[in-house]
Amino acid sequence: MTQQNYDVAVIGGGLHGLCSALHLARAGKRVLVLERHWTGRHASGATAAGVRTLNRDRRELDLSLLSMELWPQLYDIVGDDCGFHAGGQICVAEDETAMERLRSRVEALQRDGYTHEELIDQDELRRWLPKISPHCVGASLARDNGAADPHRALSAFRRSVLKAGATLREQCGVENIERRGQDWLLHTNQGQWTVPMIVNAAGAWSARIAAMVGDHIPLGTKSSMMMVSERTEHFIKPVVSILGRSLSFKQSDQGTLVIGGGLQGVPDLDKETSTARMRVLAKGARAACDLFPEVQDLRIVRVWAGLEAATKDLLPIIGPSPNAPGVYHAFGFSGHGFQLVPIVGLVIKELIVDGGTDKPIDELGASRLMNKPEVEKVTPQ
Repeated sequence: MTQQNYDVAVIGGGLHGLCSALHLARAGKRVLVLERHWTGRHASGATAAGVRTLNRDRRELDLSLLSMELWPQLYDIVGDDCGFHAGGQICVAEDETAMERLRSRVEALQRDGYTHEELIDQDELRRWLPKISPHCVGASLARDNGAADPHRALSAFRRSVLKAGATLREQCGVENIERRGQDWLLHTNQGQWTVPMIVNAAGAWSARIAAMVGDHIPLGTKSSMMMVSERTEHFIKPVVSILGRSLSFKQSDQGTLVIGGGLQGVPDLDKETSTARMRVLAKGARAACDLFPEVQDLRIVRVWAGLEAATKDLLPIIGPSPNAPGVYHAFGFSGHGFQLVPIVGLVIKELIVDGGTDKPIDELGASRLMNKPEVEKVTPQ
């Protein structure tokens, strides 16, 4: 049976899909969210949940800075602060060569009027991280950055979407999309819906959804891994990375250490699985021990890997379809989309409801990647 009761179908129940659905529903649109499994099943439920403007690519930096302004307002948006703590994010230099690279970046940003990053010397680094290894010589710092709780965020956005009047269909996979006049006919395993507008926020499967409407967009797959230690005394507030090494290191409210940083497992898009690689994870553990020698005897109690999309230039695709009227893309966040959630949902709402946006997405359109060689997967690090 074909149903025609909705203005917009949002494909994908991750955080970007939910945030888009929330803003659209609050703007008066009748919204249907279609999720092939359950909300947050893949990337949104496996993220390290860093809230970071530090070391952003210039092409997405302005959008990231706008999103940063929204993070302290999350309670007003979804009734929960989502565990956000602005403890800072620090990128550590282990030697003078690395420090010079950080200095060059920060000085270039400051010449262009950006003030969100600053350099700190070895003494200031020790004040932020008293237990850091003495070989580290300095760092770059974004004071208002931090991290949040992805599961609280998923619960809060899901709850808010339903409260706003949107319909959520889980275990509902989109199998085909056809053009019907001015509308789109969506074939799913739970029936058919005809809608004038579609938001493609299907994560690692977004290229397949895009192809159904005529947009052939190369998209790779990442399998970013994380590990969590047993609890230990609190000794670190900021999120820490190392220039030149794969590490993201933070301590949760419960005292566990959460270690990631882009180390790659084995993704399988067809099987919808992501498998951790222990020898690769050991690189992250070694980097953590090099930075904080006191953690070397802690036990790792859990590891995981999540499926997510990766574009060739590691920048997201945000904006209208180049070929399909009424279709809008929000995917390809390449391992750093969590911080962008509040602003991307707002952008999608403005594009659909207002007919355009003044937000800086000109360099994030799908056209930049089309008609280029396809990428099957990101090479594991």
